Amino acid sequence: MRPPHFVGSHDVTVQGLRIENSLQFHLKFDGCSRVCVDGIVVSSPAFSPNTDGVHVENTTSVQILNSRISNGDDYVSIGTGCSGVHVENVTCVHGHGISIDSLGAHGARACVSNVTVRSTRVVDSDNGVRIKTWQGGAGSVSAVEFAAVQMMNVKNCIVIDQYYCLGSGCANQTAAVRVTGVAYRDIRGTYNPHGGGAPVRFACSDSVACTGITMTDVELLSAGGSGAGTLLADPYCWNAYGMMETLTLPPVYCLQDGHPEALQDQLATC
Repeated sequence: MRPPHFVGSHDVTVQGLRIENSLQFHLKFDGCSRVCVDGIVVSSPAFSPNTDGVHVENTTSVQILNSRISNGDDYVSIGTGCSGVHVENVTCVHGHGISIDSLGAHGARACVSNVTVRSTRVVDSDNGVRIKTWQGGAGSVSAVEFAAVQMMNVKNCIVIDQYYCLGSGCANQTAAVRVTGVAYRDIRGTYNPHGGGAPVRFACSDSVACTGITMTDVELLSAGGSGAGTLLADPYCWNAYGMMETLTLPPVYCLQDGHPEALQDQLATC
């Protein structure tokens, strides 16, 4: 079946649709505005690459609501040129996460702003909520909030990855999409500690730091149990600045206070 693909459309509502076993993205919007996706069901196998549930790019004023997505890639993928995206009450199973995705490829400028993900469940997934960029790009990701997200047996719950690379041997580059103003609030549940899983991973660019990260009421425990003998995996931070507004579990002590000295040299406007 050819998946629904909307291009240059406005005031679009997709409601009550069930899509199964698409060969690629199940539902895609490009260059659209005022989009509402409500009450859809997406179903494909866990090992089915490039089967994103809902993909949006160059699209503004988006609502994705009251849906269930089980697939083999990102549940919701938000590409460049998006702003005003709101995801709420979505259940996600055995995929790759809710992602602001693959920005800055081939040196491109990428801009994403005003994204909210709330009241969502992520189950048996490789990732939970993720921001992923290539090295060498430009632009920014800003004003993002992940709130009231429940994780169940998720390998990597909270991720910022600015070193995305297909294959191996990608050269380190100085340019990067800047990530700033990202809030994680009331994120709770369990992570899968097997195979290198971690509750929090902030791998920011060497030269363009992540700034304005806030952590509030984050509690992520090992799916193997939370007894006295259970060790929590350490969060990972690289060139990431922000604050814990409340003590998190595990504590993200690797998050640096304040702002990097070279912040003004990193500014990349959209």
